[in-house]
Amino acid sequence: TLLPDPDFSHAHLLNALFAKLHRALVQLGTGEVGVSFPGLSTRGNHLGSTLRLHGTEPALQRLQALPWLQGMRDHVQASAISPAPAGAHAHRAVRRVQAHSNPDRLRRRQMRRHGYDEAEAQRRIPDTAARQLDLPFVQLHSASTEQAFRLFIQHGPLQPTPRHGTFSAYGLSPETTIPWF
Repeated sequence: TLLPDPDFSHAHLLNALFAKLHRALVQLGTGEVGVSFPGLSTRGNHLGSTLRLHGTEPALQRLQALPWLQGMRDHVQASAISPAPAGAHAHRAVRRVQAHSNPDRLRRRQMRRHGYDEAEAQRRIPDTAARQLDLPFVQLHSASTEQAFRLFIQHGPLQPTPRHGTFSAYGLSPETTIPWF
């Protein structure tokens, strides 16, 4: 849970915390840890101030053994690993949603993949094809391109039974569920 800070907004702190978690999940490379945002606000599209980690106790212990919270300890209150409450009968997938918001990038991709010239790509993908998402997001920086990007996050509908599988290096999955409580 993010602690109030007079110098940094919750959004800024959540971005930093999520970036550190992502690097730790890449280092682990197991796909065993998922995330959720139980403070999600559907009004205003805020992820809230709580980042919850989900996984088996050994997987969470391996994550916590890494120094991924270094530099964030003054800004977060981390609880001990504990099982999901017995009354948590609902599950949901928490997934990444990618917007096709940059028509220029889409046109360049079409030109590369299909050999279209610029005029044909422009005809097939007009500027009006840009799509904006109305979802909460974290702002991250790509380690490879060093460009800033928004990682849009969607909490799926509640489901009565869990679906097992693996999570991405962001702790997200379009199908694997986490307990919702």
